[in-house]
Amino acid sequence: MIQTILADLTNENHATDFMTVLSAYAEDPMGGGGPLSDYTVQHLIPALREVSNHLLVLCYVDQEIAGICNCFVGFSSFKAKPLINIHDFAILPRYRGQGLSKNMLDKIESIAVEKGCCKLTLEVLENNDKAKRVYERFGFEGYELNPDMGKAVFWEKGL
Repeated sequence: MIQTILADLTNENHATDFMTVLSAYAEDPMGGGGPLSDYTVQHLIPALREVSNHLLVLCYVDQEIAGICNCFVGFSSFKAKPLINIHDFAILPRYRGQGLSKNMLDKIESIAVEKGCCKLTLEVLENNDKAKRVYERFGFEGYELNPDMGKAVFWEKGL
């Protein structure tokens, strides 16, 4: 049985399940290929409990944690409406290929509709073809305001 829920990080089971999948994701090549830092392990859950725009979807198969969809509510200035950014999306290897992505994406989309959001956003590594195919089937596509200017590219500056 597949169950997809909106998590509550004050629930220790939800917090533990989230960290289990996030840790596995971090160690996967698509998540960086190394363990989470001791600082992150110690501080992430307490910090997220304080973030008012945080949403976390957990997916279970037969009551065992299988996947996460870690999100933040943002805002589109061009649409003057909220949006949801999917920041981390991961499924444990043994549960991949079972359609869990669609379950989690359906859940976060229904939450976005309830909140009056104008869109869902996410980043995906350019060589993660399997994830890109999943997202494309769900309706995601490259973002552009003007085709002559090209698609948006995600950049960062570490601080």
